[in-house]
Amino acid sequence: MATHLQRLQQHLHQTRLLGSISSTIYYDQNTSMPAAGAPWRGEQLALLAGQLHTRQTSSEYAELLDAAEAELGAEATQEQRRNLQLLQLELKRQRCLDPQLVSAITQAQSRGNAIWQAARARNDFSAFAPALKELIELRQQQASQLASAESIARSPWEILAQPFEPDVSKARLNQLFTPLKRELPVLLEKAAAKPPSPPSAQLSENSQNKLCAKLLQSWGYNESCCQHSRSAHPFSCTLGPQDFRITTRVVPGQPLSAFLATAHEWGHSLYEQGLARSGDHYFPWPLGDATSMGVHESQSLFWECRVARSKEFAGRWHPHFCAELGSDPWNGSTGFWRSLNPLQPGLIRVEADELSYCLHIVLRFELELALIEQELPVEDLPQHWNQRLNELLGIKPANDSEGCLQDIHWAEGLFGYFPSYALGHLISAQLAEAMEKELGGEGAIAA
Repeated sequence: MATHLQRLQQHLHQTRLLGSISSTIYYDQNTSMPAAGAPWRGEQLALLAGQLHTRQTSSEYAELLDAAEAELGAEATQEQRRNLQLLQLELKRQRCLDPQLVSAITQAQSRGNAIWQAARARNDFSAFAPALKELIELRQQQASQLASAESIARSPWEILAQPFEPDVSKARLNQLFTPLKRELPVLLEKAAAKPPSPPSAQLSENSQNKLCAKLLQSWGYNESCCQHSRSAHPFSCTLGPQDFRITTRVVPGQPLSAFLATAHEWGHSLYEQGLARSGDHYFPWPLGDATSMGVHESQSLFWECRVARSKEFAGRWHPHFCAELGSDPWNGSTGFWRSLNPLQPGLIRVEADELSYCLHIVLRFELELALIEQELPVEDLPQHWNQRLNELLGIKPANDSEGCLQDIHWAEGLFGYFPSYALGHLISAQLAEAMEKELGGEGAIAA
């Protein structure tokens, strides 16, 4: 007869199966679903979200969790205790949520995604504003319901950020972001005084796709368990223990964008592929998941910024780009490297250079706080975005598509996610510094 621990593992396995079905149709929504399918897709996702919520809050599940803890008792290993602790915390949080709110949020996310894609294509923030307002109101309700599950007092924004960055606080982020806001503009001014980076050669969409495929192959892409597709916004997701997906896009006028985005998303996927998928303490247990989105982003930004933008990498890949073009518009690998690193403020976060990147995150963090906690009217978001971006980077968007409509996150109500990008950027630099020190200088990356 199965032990309580074994039965609990079986329950978690089935929960993961249900969650992976939801992830699979979400992936389809963002890669191949026709626009008219959005309403039905929202109902599908809401149905699955309701079933998942029921599984994660049922009395049978709670009793099974308690029984497994009692069964292990003092003999529990450190890993078993931590897994059960994390499961109890999530059970407590899920039980705070009204099932109708869970369903409403899921449907609003699906609607918001579809409306955002159309609004961004038409540069029409007014069309997206009602969907954003609804998502903010729903997430505020969610934060209010979850407050009683928190072990310490947290603000609404901090509560929403917990799934992405456990124990994150506004105070800690301000402690990290204040010196960035002070020092980065000074460095950007110094960079502006340097000769501008040479313009990148115009690569056809076909050439960009070929170079992206070549990059993935060189970094261990395995067609038996990986899939690379196109979407409106690049992302990575895991649909099963041996099913890893990434998406990218080709941006007109940005010939290196798809290549660097591929490096970024493959970094996410490599991290997922490296997580333990077997063993008593890992999949489907919480310790088999990513530590946090900050750690996750540290991996994607390591491969994108520390490796793919490095001088050593440019030297290795310059011939591939020249072969695709049939010429060398960069006059050598150093020119190519400088094209990979245009140290000048840009409007688009995912295209940002290493210096200005964190300021893009500061902008979004401060605006999220204003929307969630300070009653900033949604209708005023474009104005505040443009003003704050000008203060931080000295540039203004020509339209909302390259301004407050550029990211998918708010279209899905993912408030609290953006700071993980800045944390990941900082962690990736620390990892590279430690790696170079331990393995013997910058040549370690080239090797």
